[in-house]
Amino acid sequence: MAARLEAFSQHVFLKAYEGRKKRLRFRLTMNELVGDITQKGYEKKRSKLIGAYFPQTAGKASRVSSEQLLDTTSPQTHRTGKVFQRGKMQKIHHKNPTLTLCASADVHTEAVQAALAKHKERKMAVPMPSKRRSLVVQTSMDAYTPPDTSSGSEGEGQGDGTSSSREGSISMEHWISRAIHGTSSTTTTSSTASSSSSSTRSGGSGAAGGRLADVLAQHVHISNHSAPPDVTGYTNNTDGIQVERTPAAGTGTGTGTAAPRPAPRYGNAELMETGDGVPVSSRVSAKIQQLVNTLKRPKRPPLREFFVDDFEELLEVQQPDPNLPKAEGAQMVALQGEQLGVVTNWPPSLEAALQRWGTISPKAPCLSTMDTNGKPLYVLTYGKLWSRSVKVAFNLLHKLGTKQEPLVRPGDRVALVFPNNDPAAFMTAFYGCLLAEVVPVPIEVPLTRKDAGSQQIGFLLGSCGVTVALTSDACHKGLPKSPTGEISQFKGWPKLLWFVTESKHLSKPPRDWFPHIKDANQDTAYIEYKTCKDGSVLGVTVMRISMLTHCQALTQTCSYTEAETIVNVLDFKKDVGLWHAVLTSVMNMMHVISIPYALMKVNPLSWIQKVCQYKAKVACVKSRDMHWALVAHRDQRDVNLSSLRMLLVADGSNPWSISSCDAFLNVFQTKGLKQEVICPCASSPEALTVAVRRYTTSPPGRGVLSMQGLSHGVIRVDSEEKLSVLTLQDVGSAMPGAVMCVVRPEGVPQLCKTDEIGELCVCTVATGTSYYGLTGMTKNTFEVFPVSNGGSPISEFPFTRTGLLGFIGPAGLIFVAGKMDGLMVVGGRRHNADDIVATALAVEPMKFVYRGRIAVFSITVLHDERIVVVAEQRPDSTEEDSFQWMSRVLQAIDGIHQVGVYCLALVPSNTLPKTPLGGIHLSETKQLFLEGALHPCNVLMCPHTCVTNLPKPRQKQPEIGPASVMVGNLVSGKRIAQASGRDLGQIEDNDQARKFLFLSEVLQWRAQTTPDHVLFTLLNSRGTVSSSLTCLQLHKRAEKVAALLAERGHLQDGDHVALVYPPGVDLIVAFYGCLYAGCVPITVRPPHPQNISTTLPTVKMIVEVSRSVCVMTSQLISKLLRSKEASAAVDVRTWPPVLDTDDLPKKKPPVLYRAADPDTLAYLDFSVSTTGMLAGVKGGVLLPSPVKRCWLTLMFWSSVYSGHQSILIPPSELEGNPSLWLSAVSQHKVRDTFCSYSVMELCTKGLGLQTDALKSRGLDLSRVRTCVVVAEERPRIALTQSFSKLFKDLGLHPRAVSTSFGCRVNLAICLQVGLL
Repeated sequence: MAARLEAFSQHVFLKAYEGRKKRLRFRLTMNELVGDITQKGYEKKRSKLIGAYFPQTAGKASRVSSEQLLDTTSPQTHRTGKVFQRGKMQKIHHKNPTLTLCASADVHTEAVQAALAKHKERKMAVPMPSKRRSLVVQTSMDAYTPPDTSSGSEGEGQGDGTSSSREGSISMEHWISRAIHGTSSTTTTSSTASSSSSSTRSGGSGAAGGRLADVLAQHVHISNHSAPPDVTGYTNNTDGIQVERTPAAGTGTGTGTAAPRPAPRYGNAELMETGDGVPVSSRVSAKIQQLVNTLKRPKRPPLREFFVDDFEELLEVQQPDPNLPKAEGAQMVALQGEQLGVVTNWPPSLEAALQRWGTISPKAPCLSTMDTNGKPLYVLTYGKLWSRSVKVAFNLLHKLGTKQEPLVRPGDRVALVFPNNDPAAFMTAFYGCLLAEVVPVPIEVPLTRKDAGSQQIGFLLGSCGVTVALTSDACHKGLPKSPTGEISQFKGWPKLLWFVTESKHLSKPPRDWFPHIKDANQDTAYIEYKTCKDGSVLGVTVMRISMLTHCQALTQTCSYTEAETIVNVLDFKKDVGLWHAVLTSVMNMMHVISIPYALMKVNPLSWIQKVCQYKAKVACVKSRDMHWALVAHRDQRDVNLSSLRMLLVADGSNPWSISSCDAFLNVFQTKGLKQEVICPCASSPEALTVAVRRYTTSPPGRGVLSMQGLSHGVIRVDSEEKLSVLTLQDVGSAMPGAVMCVVRPEGVPQLCKTDEIGELCVCTVATGTSYYGLTGMTKNTFEVFPVSNGGSPISEFPFTRTGLLGFIGPAGLIFVAGKMDGLMVVGGRRHNADDIVATALAVEPMKFVYRGRIAVFSITVLHDERIVVVAEQRPDSTEEDSFQWMSRVLQAIDGIHQVGVYCLALVPSNTLPKTPLGGIHLSETKQLFLEGALHPCNVLMCPHTCVTNLPKPRQKQPEIGPASVMVGNLVSGKRIAQASGRDLGQIEDNDQARKFLFLSEVLQWRAQTTPDHVLFTLLNSRGTVSSSLTCLQLHKRAEKVAALLAERGHLQDGDHVALVYPPGVDLIVAFYGCLYAGCVPITVRPPHPQNISTTLPTVKMIVEVSRSVCVMTSQLISKLLRSKEASAAVDVRTWPPVLDTDDLPKKKPPVLYRAADPDTLAYLDFSVSTTGMLAGVKGGVLLPSPVKRCWLTLMFWSSVYSGHQSILIPPSELEGNPSLWLSAVSQHKVRDTFCSYSVMELCTKGLGLQTDALKSRGLDLSRVRTCVVVAEERPRIALTQSFSKLFKDLGLHPRAVSTSFGCRVNLAICLQVGLL
């Protein structure tokens, strides 16, 4: 045995010395790979490289390289590797970082040689194991590595291949003997299965060498165990493999019993499983355990770790206050609603109910519609409804498409597109779809191609596979059409076939054709659309059995009987209006009086008048209808509401509905209205009707709750005298046949405590079934299983989330505090958008807010939600009123809700996106705000009151890094990088203009030397010259303006003069006239004649802030300032003296002004920012650089200073003729031209298809040297490139187009000029 080991060791180390260079090359290769390679890729590459070191002759197990014996550690442990963790670079260092690769190889070789020479007296510790995965059994190392019950020695894991401790070492003789001869042992008590995938591809003795290396690698630093491990032998392909191991959990009950197991074959490779022989009581070093866990992970960190923002770590994290209110009650118990009664005469389906009433009582009124004057327009009887619905069903199934290929089949989805003033046509189409077993999808009428939310509606139609849209004749005529007369293709909509459902357009069904009426089943009855918080539109599917059960529950709850009259103000296409006025009414043969929204806008009292006229028993309204009825009420004597037994408030769950209900009751209680008649209800598209307050003589339930407690999700009763309280009214009890509970809104649906706010969930047949086509969202909403505190489900039947936040109070009364869609979590506290709206409306809403239109939403700033309030102000509101109202709103929200508002924006009336019924489209408003397209007229930003998680204070860094060096240089005043332009003194040394110090002196010199040289030329929309100015003309006219200021204005040096002119030569003359007179000109954009009410106050504000003592303008604008429209916006008497420059004096001033100091103020430039702030910039009288801002600089300075001719084109002229600019450049052979991005975009879009026509007309841009875009924003690369490519055929050189950047404070910071 000893001789064989000696021969084996000599052979091994001979090969080791001969292959030293190969080993080093192999190590370097593996070191390069480890940094950016996965575990599987590493093993594959390693197997490929190691294969070259093994002979391919089978049966010679002794031919194994020392590299396979020695280099069993992962290459990552032999170098300083770098891994990314949360955006930072961390380094992994060795115990001995000075160890090099060559020294490591030598030490390994010497250590193994010494160990083999003295194998009987000395034990040896093998280097750290690399991670190896078995192809036979892929199990976790945690199952086989004992826990680290004690800390390991610091000397373990060193790279020298030796160990000072003899404890825990393993007999190398026994290892190699067992590995070579294949002996077996039964002394071990636990083992693992592992093999290197690299050894399976070598074959023959190469595989044997690989397994030997695996054996050596598996047993490292085993403490308190001197017995050798059990390593089973391996043979050729005909023999099995004996493996002794601890079975995994669930796979067996034996403990260490050896069992024969055939090895699976992968090609010609042989696999071997080894055991490590580590008993349960063994001790493993903590560092080895950490290394093993590290090797289990892939070499490359997860992708997300590369993109984690360090900014999250810099933000201040608010610590939870231990004194915050917490839920203390017991766990709630699910609430059981009353039993759904069984009535013998209830129809088996709604179609059967329609058939019954249509044949038994055909003349009974079903629906009465009103016109905009409140007069009855049409009465639909049950007989007509039945016959027309049958006709619609027949035409849907048999008249669309062909007999072989019908366009609509049972089960298909069709869209119902009907206006809100035609409920009869909608009702006929809806029941026609039910009779044809077609699924209707009611949507709103698209008024334009860019309606708010129209694209999302189109996405819903496309996902539902809708190809046919049913509509009325009047609606079809009003749809937007293309020039060819076809219906326009709406953005995002699928291609639809529009089908008119009027009887005159339909074919009469045969006498022997009848629709197949079945009992209510689980087929889809209809799909109701729902708009989510983010603006996406979902389709809630409702089954036929759910629809029927819901109607039965409403009938029992509301005590509906036959022939009752109900007045409906709600939208009949969805929600409560659909359920009561279209479905339940037909089931009970009720008469519905439908009030259109257009009539409500004209006469808010119309629904009350119809209740009195028809002696209606039920009225379905919203709290806003009650509010506007109160506003329009003027002690009418003929109002009698004693016939009402139920006033159903559809939005009774909103927090502001209680105030409308109380005020309405106080006013109309003397008109016969009873307190028990007002019945608020709660509903949602997913759960349908959640709760309804019954008609009862008991007083309604009320809760005065602390807003502070609600923000933390708990219920705390407070006194009504305080401001920071929320008064809630109950919405009744659960629906018949339903079970209700309250679960926590986040995480696992665990039952809330009795004093905790959560999301209401219901379990009943009468709910929606799913979101159409969205399985994942359906499971999270319609298949919820609430669990108790112990984690066990409370029911085997699924619950449906309602999207309502609330709690169950005493006597089973349900209180709703808000909606999930309106929930805003700011600083860990919950706030509801409806509560913020109610607070804002309480601050003098009628005096300022236009029709109560307020939108509240949240945006994310610094990883937290911030509240934004947007409101429409009344047209007659002044700026002072606006900011006073905004200040009061901020104070009210801060005092009541203890939360700051990030932004409060006011927009003009009727400018926010609207829903079809006139409400504010919240998601579209938020999108406009984020895109900067809201265009508010007044803005109040308060980030200091709400952004509380600001970055942490700077801390001393442990070491100086690149960022510290940069900050240090900036603090010390050093420039990290700088750019400078050419020296002006080297450009124009020979120019005579250089000897003058002021621009006015340059103009006087040019008027004497080159009097007839044209400086400015103004073009009109036709491209012809409307006016021009030579040097002498400009000088003479400027002298007359100076005389006008001195004689009529009695102005002195330094007085401010407002120049209210449109772009043109008059503005240039007035500017230089002010310089001649020593006055300071302020250029002001004139008011727009079509929008004086909003543009004139800005002019007045600039005049006042600039302290102008005189206004100089043209005769036309002077008349405009004194017009009636202008007087309504600004009092004429508040204007300073207005001078008309159309009639100038003929004499010139005695002397022209010359500034004594170069730092004297020359002009003022004011601008109004988008936030409503007015900013002014002062300009000195020193000669400016030749190129500054667009109109101001090119007109006033450049031409006079440089003497070149400037061709001026007013931007307003380009709107009617986009080719005017390029035609002028070509006609006048212009070398340099300046424009804005708006002009470039106008030409790109307007002339994109006319390049050939322009070229045929001789338009040539080859002489253009520079085309500079002047703007105060970053370059629009895509626009400039498109412009260059588009007009390249007209001779425009690509390098001629360039951009400049500047601002009012630092004009023309940089100017990039193309070099041709």
